[in-house]
This record gives sequence, structure tokens and C-alpha cells, in this order.
Amino acid sequence: MKAAVIRSFEQPPRYEDFAVPVPKGRDELLVDVLAVGLHHLTRARAEGSHYTSAGVLPLIPGVDGVGRGADGKLRYFVVDGTRTGTMAEKTVIEADHSIVLPRDSDPVTVAAAMNPAMGAWLALRCRVPFKKGQRVLILGATGNAGSMAVQISRHLGARQIIATGRDEQKLAKLPGLGATEVVALGDDRLGSLAREVDVVLDFVWGESTPRVMDMVVRARAERERPLAWIEIGSVAGQTAAIPAALLRASGLQLVGSGLGSVPGREIVKELPALVKEIVRGTFHLDVKAMPLSNVERAWTEAAHANERIVLTP
Repeated sequence: MKAAVIRSFEQPPRYEDFAVPVPKGRDELLVDVLAVGLHHLTRARAEGSHYTSAGVLPLIPGVDGVGRGADGKLRYFVVDGTRTGTMAEKTVIEADHSIVLPRDSDPVTVAAAMNPAMGAWLALRCRVPFKKGQRVLILGATGNAGSMAVQISRHLGARQIIATGRDEQKLAKLPGLGATEVVALGDDRLGSLAREVDVVLDFVWGESTPRVMDMVVRARAERERPLAWIEIGSVAGQTAAIPAALLRASGLQLVGSGLGSVPGREIVKELPALVKEIVRGTFHLDVKAMPLSNVERAWTEAAHANERIVLTP
């Protein structure tokens, strides 16, 4: 079969021949892959920099996708940290790590939306007891996952949605997706605007997080009031120097959300409700489909693309 193959962590994958994977148990299925999203997680694993990366080569990248099995059913599936990922004509999946999609599902749309949507969806549904009417601050709202977080927060009933990021042109579009306020990441007004938030969805981390955290905590009228800070992404850096005083002198609760903090079976349990909204068209995401044979070009474009790139074998 043809597949995208990583043979060096310093080079993009190449389109080449690779052995067809073989199911090893009754719970595994061989599927024909129809669409695979080129996500930040996929790139980080393929570069060996993600915390779930096995660091073993060669490997086929891809953490999820849409495909069809021998039974004819269309499925969305997630694969664990395996060397045989989803960017191939065929892949092996675990049946209990997949869900059957509605017949009218568009494989490209589902493949594009599920990964960026799961960041905020799992954080608000699984990591904190989020309630309708609460207030949300989103750090990194101008990325695909961040803009999806704006829409998911609105869908789940957030009363206030403050979107912040560095790209002011993209920020200007977020009120149309549900943001009640937008502000540049380095703006001094951020603390006062976000002083009453209940939840922070942090896709940024790095040096930006401690600065924003300090601004928000200092501006709160009641510092003991609970503030759930959920670390989801780390586009600005893998480490953040959080002052101890912020944790001791406030109701700040720092948690993470991702593979490991949310059990795999709990993730799969949440997928049907999310898929339903994606198929219904509840959320907007710009998508660009490209053939898998153009994976090297897609890999380069993804670093600067505004759209979510989806590869089609």
C-alpha cells in the first residue's frame, strides 16, 4: 500500500510503499482510510517532540481519521502511539476506539474538525464541572483549536467568552463565532476583562501563561473564588514558570487535559455527541483537502496555513 512514511525526525514524511498492517486480534479491524487531518499533535509526534511520541522510526504519522471497514460502515477512529498511524491507504484500528458515523457524514469535514474540537470539548465536559452560564477565557483563540473552543464554549452555554491571541485580524472574526470580547494577548486590559472568569482554556502555555495568570488573579475581586485553568496546548513553549503565590493566595486550580488525563474510553464515550454537532454543521472550520501523495507539500504548508489540512489517500 501507499503511505506517508517518516524515516527522520528532521524531515517531512515521504509518500512511498509500506507493508499493509495486519490485525492481531478479534477487536482489531483493517479499514480503508478515506480522510486524515494533519493536526499539530500529528506533526509533534512525527517530530518526536510530543509527550506521547514513542521515538521509534520508521513510522506512519496520523493519530485519527475516517475510514470504512469490510462491513461497509463509515467510522471515525483514534489510534494510540503506534508506528502504523493513519496516513496510509489502510490502517488497523481497535473497534472500541472508533465510532460508527451517520451515513450522511462528510469524511473530510469529520477528519478536519474532530481533533481541534476535542481539545475544548473534553476539557469542558471531562476535566471540570463546567456549567451553563459560566465565563470562559481562551488563550490562543486564533488557532484552529482555539477558534473551535470559542464555538464549543458558546454551544455549551458560556455566558461570557473572552478570546485572546496575537493575530488581530483573526481575533476580529471571532465575535462572529461567539466571542463576547476579543483582546490581544499582550493587552494590559486582559486582566480586568477576565477578572470574573470561571474557566481558562489555555492553548498557549510557555512564557505567556504566567503573565496572563498574574493579571487575571490580581484583578479578581474575590481571589478565593474557584478558577479552573486548563492546560490543553503548548504552542508557545513546553514549560511555564508559575509563581507559587498565585496557587497559594487564590482559588486557582491548575489541571491538564489531553491523552492520559482523560481515559481513552471516556474520550470515545464523548465522541458521538461531538460528531452529531459536527455533522449537523454547528461549528465552522476552514478546511483544505489534499491528496496523500502530496504529503511533503502539505507538511510544509501546514505550518502557516489558516485552513485545517486533510489528506485523502
